[in-house]
Amino acid sequence: MSVEIDGRTLRLSSLDKVLYPETGTTKGEVLQYYAQVAPVLLEQLRDRAVTRIRWPSGTGGPSFFEKNVPRGTPAWIRTVTLPAPGSTRDRETITYPVIDSVAGLTWLGNLSALELHVHQWRVCADGDPLPPDRLVVDLDPGPGAGLAECAQVAMWARDILCDMGIGDLWPVTSGSKGLQLYAELDGTHPVSVVREVAQGLAVALEAGHPTLVVSSMVKAKRGGKVLVDWSQNTASKTTICPWSLRGKFGRPTVAAPREWSELEDAAAGRVTLQQLGLHEALARLP
Repeated sequence: MSVEIDGRTLRLSSLDKVLYPETGTTKGEVLQYYAQVAPVLLEQLRDRAVTRIRWPSGTGGPSFFEKNVPRGTPAWIRTVTLPAPGSTRDRETITYPVIDSVAGLTWLGNLSALELHVHQWRVCADGDPLPPDRLVVDLDPGPGAGLAECAQVAMWARDILCDMGIGDLWPVTSGSKGLQLYAELDGTHPVSVVREVAQGLAVALEAGHPTLVVSSMVKAKRGGKVLVDWSQNTASKTTICPWSLRGKFGRPTVAAPREWSELEDAAAGRVTLQQLGLHEALARLP
C-alpha cells in the first residue's frame, strides 16, 4: 500500500507480518509505535548517523547490522559519509542515513529496522562530526546481578558526576539487560577528554564499591557485579537510541527513559525495576 507522510509517498509492505512472535506484534504496529514516539525519538536522532539492526523475518529469525544506506534508499533521505577506521570490511568510508522526519522513521520501520543505534556526537550541516554532546555510561549486570544493582551503581555515578559539575543526567533502561546513564555536555570537549572522564568514573566506582562494580571487560570478573562500560564514548562506538525498540526478545521492549525516583525505589528494594514494553513506553510519553 502507498501512504503519504510529511509530503513523501512511501510504499509499505507486509504490514501484517509478525515481527515479535511472543506478542504477535506486527510490522504495522511497529510503524504505529514509531509514529507515536516520533516527537521524542527524532530529537534523540537529530543530526546523528544511524546504525540499524534489521530483522527481515521478525525477531524469531536472523538479524543483521546495517550501517551503509541500502540500495533503493529514497533520494529525500538525508545521508552523511564518514570515515570508517577499523572497518571489518576494509571500507574507507560509510554513508549513513540521518533520520529527521516521521517519513524517515516509517521508511526504516518498513525495512524491519527495529533497533536504531547512534553515536554520542552529532554532525553539522555539511556532515562533519562535532564534539560529543553527551557522555554515556553503560551499566551491564553480570550473572547474579540485575536492574536493582544497576540502579544503585547509577546513583553512585550520579553523585560523582554531580560533584564534577556535570548535573544534567538521565537514566534509560536499555530494553535488554541493564541501563544507560547519560550526561548532557556542552559540546566543547573532544572525544578523548570525554572518554577519559568516563574511564575515570568507572575506575572510581570500582575502587569505591569493589564488591558490586567492575570496570574490566573480562567476563570472569563480572559474576554478581555490574560492568561500568565506559568504552562507548569512543568516536566509533554507538549505543541504542533512547525510545528505540529492541529486538532482543520475542516481545517488543524499548530503551526507555526513566525517573530517578524509580531507580531510588529499586535500589532500596521498594519496587522491582523492569524493562518496559512498547505499550508501557507509550504511556510515558511527555
